[in-house]
Amino acid sequence: MFDTVIQNVDTSHGNLVAEMTLGKGLDVVLIHGNSSCRRVFHRQLNSHLGRDHRLICIDLPGHGQSDDAEVKERTYPLPGLADACIELLEKLDLKRPVLVGWSLGGHVAIEVAARSYPLRGLFLTGTPPVGPDISEGFSGGLLKGLASRGKFTELEAMQFVNRVFGDEATYQLEQAAMRTDFSFRTILFSAARITEKSNQRAIVSSTTIPTAIVNGADDPIINLDYVDSVPYSKLWKGTCFRIPRAGHAPFLQNSEEFNGYLERFLEDI
Repeated sequence: MFDTVIQNVDTSHGNLVAEMTLGKGLDVVLIHGNSSCRRVFHRQLNSHLGRDHRLICIDLPGHGQSDDAEVKERTYPLPGLADACIELLEKLDLKRPVLVGWSLGGHVAIEVAARSYPLRGLFLTGTPPVGPDISEGFSGGLLKGLASRGKFTELEAMQFVNRVFGDEATYQLEQAAMRTDFSFRTILFSAARITEKSNQRAIVSSTTIPTAIVNGADDPIINLDYVDSVPYSKLWKGTCFRIPRAGHAPFLQNSEEFNGYLERFLEDI
């Protein structure tokens, strides 16, 4: 296990927590998904990637050890999350970082790219870059409604985590789901706010930022065929990769292969 440094970053969206390794290579920012936290990336932080590069895992507003937003309607829609991330990147003085986004974190990363923040690369997993028709990128009705549910019961948190993480589901991940500001999910997915995001299909189809697409081959949440059909403008190695024996969280379910893809992407860019 490698040493990490935890930093509290004051932003207009509240205090945000970032945990980083001490590697001397590229700055690589890992952004977690809905109702999770930065600790889902422990198999990346504690690998050779954390030794060779500076991995920076963040808790999004309303998640983990970061503050709940004071003005929730400003912070919790996707544009607000992107604003919060950009403030954090600027406060940490990160020059051309690589963004690794998982699920919601990938949508946040694409939104950051849409703001023309200087990025070295995008590495997306479990994230369908959708256009106006959001539903075409997903299977199963956004976790059968749990993704947008307000306050979780313990049973709902367990069901959510089991569907997202499969065999890697743990009590700690259930607690991360329970900790999440319950208004986060309802605001993020409210009919009035969900259309505020950019056309992410158009963004990844026109960006000059090298973009890697690496998904679990057995992902039960996203439509993999849709993801593969997007006309990416800077697709790494010209293909979307599927990791065997992995679902929606390949960085946990098959971390060795996931880390290998990420390592090669960082070498190539």
